[in-house]
Order: sequence, then structure tokens, then C-alpha cells
Amino acid sequence: MKSWKTRPVPVLPGSMPPLKLQETSSGRLQPLPADRPASLYVCGITPYDATHMGHAATYVAFDLLNRAWRDTGVSVQYVQNVTDVDDPLLERAERDGVDWRDLAAQQTDLFRADMEALNVLPPNSYIGAVEAIEWIVPRIEELVAGGVAYTVPGDDGGPAGDVYFSVDAALAPATGAETASHEAHGADGAAHEADGDGVSGNRVDAAWWLGQVSRLSTEDMLPLFAERGGDPDRQGKRNPLDPLLWRVARSGEPSWEGGSLGAGRPGWHIECTVISQRFLPSPFTVQGGGSDLIFPHHEMGAGHAYALQHVPMAEHYAHTGMVGLDGEKMSKSKGNLVLVSRLRADGVEPAAIRLAILAHHYRSDWFWTDAVLAEAQQRLARWRAALSGAADGSAASVITEVRAALAQDLDAPRALAALDRWAAAATAAAPGSTSDAALVSDAVEALLGVVLEA
Repeated sequence: MKSWKTRPVPVLPGSMPPLKLQETSSGRLQPLPADRPASLYVCGITPYDATHMGHAATYVAFDLLNRAWRDTGVSVQYVQNVTDVDDPLLERAERDGVDWRDLAAQQTDLFRADMEALNVLPPNSYIGAVEAIEWIVPRIEELVAGGVAYTVPGDDGGPAGDVYFSVDAALAPATGAETASHEAHGADGAAHEADGDGVSGNRVDAAWWLGQVSRLSTEDMLPLFAERGGDPDRQGKRNPLDPLLWRVARSGEPSWEGGSLGAGRPGWHIECTVISQRFLPSPFTVQGGGSDLIFPHHEMGAGHAYALQHVPMAEHYAHTGMVGLDGEKMSKSKGNLVLVSRLRADGVEPAAIRLAILAHHYRSDWFWTDAVLAEAQQRLARWRAALSGAADGSAASVITEVRAALAQDLDAPRALAALDRWAAAATAAAPGSTSDAALVSDAVEALLGVVLEA
């Protein structure tokens, strides 16, 4: 699947300090490796509706990480998926009377256009679930053969043959697995390197445990599992939290050849596991996404990955906060989405949209309002006006401040405040240094992705 185009990233003198990022599982700042290439996987959209502000905030946040890494001199391999076959997509297509493939293609194209407008660096590999099915099937067959996946009999919920991942089998030996693993690997979730490769016998090493990423109790997991695409009440499952790996063919639904699994389509979590393991090292450096993906999506993906390769899926997990609208949760069901494409159609400059996002720390929950957008538009105008008054030698100090802010958990609001101070001083000055103005403009684009000059 094709990605999107982006502007060349300006090259700056100097480099950013080593990066620290807050690890979701421990809640602590963790240094990111600076002595080897970095790898990043950010979960992509299910393309049944246009890019809303929650999507945009997530992809801008991890674009900051991508840019910061590159500024340290580290090369980055970035992968993103597109869940271009899933229940919400099929339901929306049926509701609107359109072919699900046409809807997926249309919304994916719109997403690409939004990302290009927001100056988000494209992934090196942009992979759709449909094109990954040929890689997913044999991996599920491995899990079945290794005893960590099983089929359920038919019931009122569907025909026989759906394949589920057994969290209990994956945690074997079950006695003390979570406690022992937690003590052995520490609160940051870092696991030892296991011997061998793939599923071993009828169980896997207990270095992955349920709750490793989310730190939720099983009691807290159950309602979230039901709310976020799980089916805890499905008859025939061994554990209510077992996630779907393969959905056998139903009448009226798309399906693909599944080898020994029979015709069907993959579950959600295994998609990201297989794509990441195919295109990135194991483990890769950072798994990113919105905080609503911590459980079950990233939790279960981590379990699948360990069951398949005996190494953690990712070294670090980082998640963005949720974006609401005027004090309410933003959701498709409420119909109160702020769409990037609609803002663009209304004439809002993408650089201002990006600045509105960057005004909030990536981990915070926040609300989009007209005032937030107006403030971003005013800030963009101030920065542009200040370029003509940039004091000689002022660029180096403000770039140092911006880099220091981003190196500490991508603190974009702190970086923006540093540029606000620079702009205030430049605006009050006489016509200044064109070289400093050009350097600040380049730095704002390279580090924050905001274009000040065309």
C-alpha cells in the first residue's frame, strides 16, 4: 500500500540531546537507545470515517518522536498499518449502501491527504490488513500447533471454527506467572531473551503476562474488553479475555483462504503483531498509539508476539491522550468529530491545526474549541511576523531550548513557549538577521513540523 508524500526535512547544525520517553507500563521516563537505529510502530486507522482530531493528535505526536530521533542522528524505521477489513468498516459500508472496499480506499486516500497536509513524515512501510493476510495465516497456524490457540464450536454467535488466542496457555506455567515474571523483569516490563524461536511444545515462556502493558487487573479488563471490540461472553471460549485470531467465513462477509484455518479473515490484534514482526526488528523500539489502545489491543499484541518469537513485541510503549470537543468526549456515535479534512475545506491552514495540537502535551487529555484554534492561528502569525526581526545570534539559543524540551518526553508546549519568547523579542526589535530567521524557520519545520515559510 502506498504511503504519502512529505516535504524534505531541513538539516540543522548540532543535534538533540538523548531522548527520554514516558513508558506506559511503568509510568516513568525511560531513556531511548541512542547507539543504534530506532524502530517505531504506530497503529493506523480503520478507514470507515475521515481523520478526526484524535487521530491527528496521535500521528502528530509520534511524528515529533520521529523528527526528534532523526535530529539526534539516529535512523528510524517507521511502520504503520491500515485495518482495511474489520467489523466497523463493514457495518458502515452496509449502512451507506457502498462496497466496503470502495469505502476503505476512499477514506484511506483522505487520511493520506490529511497526513500530507499536516506535514507528518510518512512511514517507511504502510501496510493494509488485507495485503497482510497471507503472512498472518501461517502465524496463526503456528499458534494453534503450539497449543496457545484453539477453535470454538458453533453457537448462536457464529459458526464453528473461529480461532482464539488462549491467554492462559500463553501464560503457562500459570502458577505465579505474573508475580514471577514481574519480579524477574522489573516494572518497566523489559524481558529476558529466551532460548529458541517460535512456539515451544504446548506453552510459551511466561515472560509475557496479562497486564504487562496496561497494569490493569483482570476485573478491570473485562468491561474494557467488551467495550473495545472483545467478546467476553462468546460461548466455547476458555477464558472471557481470549481474543479472536481468525473469524471463519460468514455469509455476506468478505473472506480469504486460510489454509488449515478455513476461509475467513483475521482478528484485529494479530494483524499488528505480524506486520510489525515482518518489517521491524524483534523487539522493535517503540509501540505507539492512543491510550484507548493500551488494552486490549497492545496488551494482546504483546502476548501474540511473545508466543510467536519468545521476545517482547516492543522495548517501550507510549500512548497519547484523548481529544474531546467543547467539554465532551469526541466520538463517531455522538457525531461530534472535528475532522481535519473539514477544517481544511473551511480554509484553516494545516500549520495552524498542527500548532493547536502541539499546544497540548501528547499524553494529556484535552478539548478542541474555537479558542484553541484561534490561539494557534495567532501564534502562527506572530512567529511568521517575528522572522523579519530575528536578532543576530538568537537562533542558536532558541533551538537549544526547543531541543531540550523535546528530549524530555516530547514536551511540545515547553518548546512552543520558548519560541513565543523568541518571537516576542524579535517583534520588538529592528529588522534583524536573515540568517537567524532562516535557521529558526528551518528548526521549527525540522523539529516541530510547522511550516513558517513556503
